[in-house]
Amino acid sequence: MEARTDLPTYPPPGRRIYCSRTLNMRAVRAIGYDMDYTLVHYKVEPWERRAFDYLKGKLAERGMPTAGLEFDHDLVTRGLIIDTELGNLVKANRFGYVTRAFHGTAPVEFERQRATYGRTLVSLSEPRYVFINTLFSLSEACMYARLVDRLDHQGVPGVLGYADLYRLVRKEMDEAHLEGELKADISAAPDAYVEPDPDLALALLDQREAGKRLMLITNSDWAYTARMMGFALDTILPRGTTWRDLFEIVVVSARKPEFFTQRMPAFEVVTDDGLLRPCPGGIRKPGVYVGCDAGQVEEYLGVAGEEILYVGDHIFVDVHVSKAVMRWRTALILRELEPELAALEAFLPRQQELAGMMEEKVRLEFAFSQVRLQLQRVQNGYGPRPSTSAQKLRETMAELRARLVDLDERIAPIAKRGGEISNRNWGLLMRAGNDKSHLARQVERYADIYTSRVSNFLFETPFVYLRAPRGSLPHDDARVLS
Repeated sequence: MEARTDLPTYPPPGRRIYCSRTLNMRAVRAIGYDMDYTLVHYKVEPWERRAFDYLKGKLAERGMPTAGLEFDHDLVTRGLIIDTELGNLVKANRFGYVTRAFHGTAPVEFERQRATYGRTLVSLSEPRYVFINTLFSLSEACMYARLVDRLDHQGVPGVLGYADLYRLVRKEMDEAHLEGELKADISAAPDAYVEPDPDLALALLDQREAGKRLMLITNSDWAYTARMMGFALDTILPRGTTWRDLFEIVVVSARKPEFFTQRMPAFEVVTDDGLLRPCPGGIRKPGVYVGCDAGQVEEYLGVAGEEILYVGDHIFVDVHVSKAVMRWRTALILRELEPELAALEAFLPRQQELAGMMEEKVRLEFAFSQVRLQLQRVQNGYGPRPSTSAQKLRETMAELRARLVDLDERIAPIAKRGGEISNRNWGLLMRAGNDKSHLARQVERYADIYTSRVSNFLFETPFVYLRAPRGSLPHDDARVLS
């Protein structure tokens, strides 16, 4: 039989779906979606710069020294941790060891970092640590870092320390998102802030036509949701169809994570301008609702637990809580994954060169240690006597040491470049040095699948069986010294 040549091309790495826990999409009967940075992807720098400027104005009204502060897109990334006790931004690996740190906007040099965190494991259960869960937190974290600099150099009126400063910034950021002015600016000019995805509508239509019952569950209010969803979908849907035709249930002002943890009254949105009608019996028909809760959604759908997949961008609010409380299956949207994987692919030849040199380094270090041990035995008069003289052993050690020094000089610039992929300050999103980052650990624990955008479901289809790869162990590759 001749090989098929008309099969669809598999997507590039940045558009694939990655699986931590095997997921059979045929067993999923309902799919819920978050909106912001999930179905609607914002142009990160313009959106977060606007949020930063709005926050700067709010803080200035309180007498804070914000004049001249600017948003720096490279200063912070998702997955970092704010140490509110010390005024630091840190990146930790999966075990909680800090691998990089900034105090305010300045990198912490290695010896100081080791003195500060050498005996400290970062644990998100401690109140001093705040995890940057979502792209929405970048403007807040950038503002905090810049105000730490101001606090150190000139003081900040009414602020008693780094933790107090964070509480103030957090409070004003929460209020900024609750107030209408910021979102009014965005909804007035969505083309300046939203990155359209021409594949999104077809991916959602495929799921609906395959029998999946689609839901939209967002913390945004009805007016903003209607404006953003219309902009993202209405022009790319079939004529006569709007975004509302895709979703059986729409829940706005959902108050996640409480949506998953508490029982709440439901109100139906009965007019386009947001008139509400109480629903004392809960959800009884398709429509747009304010409030309610995950339990009511399950009761209406007649499905529960692993029959529901929830897709969102916030590792805690969308993924962790829905899995921990409702046992829904979970998907995390990591838009940064797309450019990061493209950068990794471009770096691949250098990465392979680096891997070859590191393998050689392991062999040389092994040989150096063996010769050193033989010299120790000769000098101290114990153990097996090698046939080589002490002088010859010293010469061999000197030769191996010189080769290692030369190798390190060739490794250093490539390793430095590899550590700056994706972000010049923090490197790769899912890596902390050679280990997994703290974010990668969170994704592993709580997201069954993760991908860069919702429309990547278009390539995998609603019928795909997503299989988790075999878990790797340190001894899986024992060829280095073979």
